[in-house]
Amino acid sequence: MLSVKKMVGSPFAKSILVIVAALFATANIADSSEPLQLAQLSDGFNAEQTYMASCFACHSTGAAGAPKVGAGMLAEWTPRLEKGLDAVVANSINGVNTMPAKGLCFDCTDDDLRALVEYMIAASD
Repeated sequence: MLSVKKMVGSPFAKSILVIVAALFATANIADSSEPLQLAQLSDGFNAEQTYMASCFACHSTGAAGAPKVGAGMLAEWTPRLEKGLDAVVANSINGVNTMPAKGLCFDCTDDDLRALVEYMIAASD
């Protein structure tokens, strides 16, 4: 006779438990009346103000190879954008070359950083 402990410990039973848990979680999310929102900008986030406080020092001068921000500087961003906006945003989140992760905006969310990148590109047109 099989014991409950042996049944639950079997790979088949574990697979069934995982499938049931996944179905339960999916059903609960699908029944939610509120849309699922993965991330959002921080309350009161202002890309221009944050740029001036956290990004300006390097991106206004091109320090350490940072692409400059300002009218007519879009050419500095073009080679980086060839990899796609997501790659540029990932670099701002994770850091690249001498730029540390998140630049100097340690309390920025990933969406805040995306907004900063978009602001810098738009300001460079």
